[in-house]
Amino acid sequence: MQLPDMNLLVALDALLDEGSVVGAAQRMNLSPAAMSRTLGRIRDALGDPILVRAGRGLVPTPRALALREQVATLVEQAGEVFRSADEVDLPKLDRAFNIRTNDLFIALYGAQLLRRMHEQAPRTVLRFVPESPGGDDDSVLRDGRTDLIISSTVDLGPEIKVQSLFQTYYVGLARRDHPIFEQPITAHSFASYPQISVSRRGRANGPIDVELANFRVQRRVALITPSFHSALFSLPDSDLILPMPANILNSVHKLGLPLRSFEIPVPLERVTVLQAWHPRFHNDPAHRWLRQTLKACCSVDP
Repeated sequence: MQLPDMNLLVALDALLDEGSVVGAAQRMNLSPAAMSRTLGRIRDALGDPILVRAGRGLVPTPRALALREQVATLVEQAGEVFRSADEVDLPKLDRAFNIRTNDLFIALYGAQLLRRMHEQAPRTVLRFVPESPGGDDDSVLRDGRTDLIISSTVDLGPEIKVQSLFQTYYVGLARRDHPIFEQPITAHSFASYPQISVSRRGRANGPIDVELANFRVQRRVALITPSFHSALFSLPDSDLILPMPANILNSVHKLGLPLRSFEIPVPLERVTVLQAWHPRFHNDPAHRWLRQTLKACCSVDP
C-alpha cells in the first residue's frame, strides 16, 4: 500500500485554516502558483474540490468541513512526534523509573530525589531495584528493564553511557567505646579487630587489603553482608569495624546510633559514584530530565 504524501496533509490544513490559496502559500513559504498545484494534487487524492469559488473568495466543500478537525488533529500529532525529541510535558508525565543501586544511596538521596521529581512531575513513580550479585548490569540496561544503574563498581560494555555523580572516601566506623580508640590508630591496630565487608557479590577483600599488605599486616573479615544498613546495626554490640563511605556519617548521627568514625590509617583512593544508562534512552526527554534531576540532587550534601 502506497502511503500518502504527508506534505499534502500539512498543505490541506493550511488551506482549510486560511480559506485561500494566497494565505496558505504565505504560511507554507510557497508561491501562490505552487500552492495552486498542491491544491490540485489534494483534489485528485481526495476526489473532492475541497475549496470552490464563491465570488472573489473560496469556500470549503462539505467534505472539507468534515475533514477540517481531523486534519488539524493529525498535523498537530505529527508535530508532536518531532517536537518530542526536545520537549516533555512534565506535569502530565505518567511514568515509572527503575533505578538499580544499593541501600546506602537510597538512604542518602532517595527521598530528596523523589521530592525534586514530584515538584515538576507529580505523576511519576520512583522504583529502586536492589543490586544483583550476578553481574548482569549490562543486560538489564540493554533490555530496558532498568533506566539507570548507580554504583561505583560496575563493569559495563563500551556502548553504555556514564556520568559521574559525586566522589567520596572511606572511613572506619565502630561502637563509641570500642577499644581501638584507646590509642593512636595504626595499620596494625586497625587490622587487629574483626571487620565487616559490604559486598553484593559476597567478596571479603578489596582495596583496603591491598594497602594493608604494604604494611605487612592482614585484617580478618568476620562478617560479609550485602547492605550497609545491616552492617551498621551489627556494630553497637560488637568489636566489629565497618569501613564505609564518609557521606553516610550525617545519616548515622541522625539515627542516634552510638557509633564513632575514624580515619582509616592506609592511603585509599577516592571513590567515584556514577550513573549509567543505555543509549536507547540517551535522547529520550523524560529520561534526560531524570538524569539531570538526579545529578542536581547529588550536587547538594544530603
